[in-house]
Amino acid sequence: MGELMNTDLAPDLVRLARAADYAARQHIAQRRKGERAEPYVNHLTEVAALLAEATDGSDVVLLMGGLLHDTLEDTDATYEDLEQRFGPEVAALVAEVTDDKSLPKEERKRLQIEKTPAKSRRAKLLKLADKTSNLRGLVASPPVGWTEARLRDYVVWANDVVQSCRGLNPRLEAAFDEAHETASRHFG
Repeated sequence: MGELMNTDLAPDLVRLARAADYAARQHIAQRRKGERAEPYVNHLTEVAALLAEATDGSDVVLLMGGLLHDTLEDTDATYEDLEQRFGPEVAALVAEVTDDKSLPKEERKRLQIEKTPAKSRRAKLLKLADKTSNLRGLVASPPVGWTEARLRDYVVWANDVVQSCRGLNPRLEAAFDEAHETASRHFG
């Protein structure tokens, strides 16, 4: 079997597997907000899969960022830990897409719309994949206790965030547009 492995890919696959393992362990007790309360890691792997498909797996740093994108925001992981384990590029990407949880939710949402245009290409692709996964999740399993108005507001907000992410990857944009259209029909 070993002779079938492209040895140039081996280090990247190891790094990716380590990122998946770390993300799963960091988010082990977390569940999605939806009525099905799926393991949170399902969201992380969907984001990474969307990024892998959209880029033909050409950017392992981006895929690792997809797996790890909520670790600084939602777990006790630190920037230094991510940098030590996964390198400065991955840590910087995760930090770039991390909200400041000390701010009120409405302020964080406003800042995502305002600051996304200045973010790196990788961060914008990650935002697109994250919002795509979130919209799919809203439709498949709406968060418990969310009103129709709150669901509609989220759909509009997600679209506002990704507007500045357009023009970078037609496949990822198409996936977002499909998720957005489905969510808009569902909650509009």
